Amino acid sequence: MKCHLLISLFLMPSIFLAQPPAGNPWNADPDPDANITYRNPVIPGFYSDPSVCRVGDDYYLITSSFEYFPGIPVFHSKDLIHWAQIGNVINRAEQVPRGINIFAPTLRYHQGTYYMITTNIVGGGNFYVTAKKAAGPWSDPVYVDIEGIDPDLFFDENGKVYVISSTFELCEINLQNGTLVGEKRKVWNGTGGRYPEGPHIYKKDGYYYLMAAEGGTEEAHSETIARSNTIWGPYTENPANPILAHANAAGQGNPIQGVGHADMIQAHDGSWWMVFHGYRSVTGYPAHHILGRETCLAPVTWPRGGWPVVNGNGVVQVDMTCPTLPQVILSSPPGHLEFDHPLGLEWNYIQPPVTTNYQIKDGHLSMIGTELTIGQEGSPTFVGRRLTDKRFTTTVRLDFDPKKENEEAGIILLNNGSHFDLMVTSDKGKQYVVVRLQFGRTHYTSREMLLQPGPVDLRISLNDAVFTFAYAQDGNPFHEIDRADARFLSSETVGWFTGVYIGMYATGNGQPGETPAMYDWFDYQGND
Repeated sequence: MKCHLLISLFLMPSIFLAQPPAGNPWNADPDPDANITYRNPVIPGFYSDPSVCRVGDDYYLITSSFEYFPGIPVFHSKDLIHWAQIGNVINRAEQVPRGINIFAPTLRYHQGTYYMITTNIVGGGNFYVTAKKAAGPWSDPVYVDIEGIDPDLFFDENGKVYVISSTFELCEINLQNGTLVGEKRKVWNGTGGRYPEGPHIYKKDGYYYLMAAEGGTEEAHSETIARSNTIWGPYTENPANPILAHANAAGQGNPIQGVGHADMIQAHDGSWWMVFHGYRSVTGYPAHHILGRETCLAPVTWPRGGWPVVNGNGVVQVDMTCPTLPQVILSSPPGHLEFDHPLGLEWNYIQPPVTTNYQIKDGHLSMIGTELTIGQEGSPTFVGRRLTDKRFTTTVRLDFDPKKENEEAGIILLNNGSHFDLMVTSDKGKQYVVVRLQFGRTHYTSREMLLQPGPVDLRISLNDAVFTFAYAQDGNPFHEIDRADARFLSSETVGWFTGVYIGMYATGNGQPGETPAMYDWFDYQGND
């Protein structure tokens, strides 16, 4: 008997080891035979804090833009998947006379008018603007005296309009002049997650639903929701909160992280959808992202009288296999520009620009540097577009013959004031191309490469999380100058909330520039 028991004890571990490992009970395995219907992000690159509205079978979406001008890009779609930019809400310097740093906006449509409400943290605080067409023109700001950031407008069925911000203080508002009507009352405290932001109110089946992002905009980002029978509360939390999160077992290892800051919309076929942002890492552990927080899309099941459920379990994939609206593909901005027409809507400056420093003429973009360098307060001579791919190649042709050694121009990677430059400069009458890396207080300059007279092609590419800097002249092959790890330009390294821009710049490094930097063309090719 003891012998049989001893044998059984020795055999038991092998029996357990022979069984297949248990799967993740919080996340269903993907179906390899399912048809991929769309891919996230639906708007790649630094397009964060999305907000969406519907007018008939047309959909309009806006995102935050922080220090970049024009601000608050406006997109149009027929299917919530394919988007084309049609304008910018903030496109006149007089709309932001004290400068621009736009946090999360909300877009709503009511009785023939579009409303956009947001926070400009460097000039005036919370404000809203209006337009008769989503593409604009948009009005000058009307300021609202409320605390917090990321305000939301809610139009109730009784004709009253309410505003609520990240403090969860609710108040009725007079839309004619932005004044508050009656008392302000805190109606919710959130679920206890840090840095609550981006609240939105919806009304469905007799309930007022209050949804917000919590946890901060890093890996712990999530979306939570509560509801009440009256707009003033009390609000009861969803027992299944958070309704969107990847900082859990189900989202572990997902290519998209930091999901949150969402808005919901009911499509014209009755289905419900959520737009939100998340980021894609360019490195392994720990994650570093350079593209910023990108706009993603997920289906929502919202039964009558119940709670919204996002994509079944609150986790969203890159490759989505759900039913969609009939898809309508829209044109994308061209990757190659010859500068024979004005720059497209996807191009931005840092703060409202000094327009006399930029000129498109005879197939060239001419830029004159100021005394400002990139990262200094103000509007340096810079124009760029968002990176949208984890692998890309950008090439420009530059004709720049500076007579003073303080002048430089070239192409630049920029994130939150830190930047990597591939630039042309001069020393004792000769022109050189050089790489400069600046992140925080760390500075690095490569060896100088002597140039021959005439234009030079400058190229920056990204593969396997490494930036490569190269140049070529007279049709010769490109010569690599240097490389840099992309994580040193990531949001985890340089901080704050934007993503990397690729663009062109010129500076006099403390003195007004005199020599125009002449760009013949700009080419961006994403390789994702």
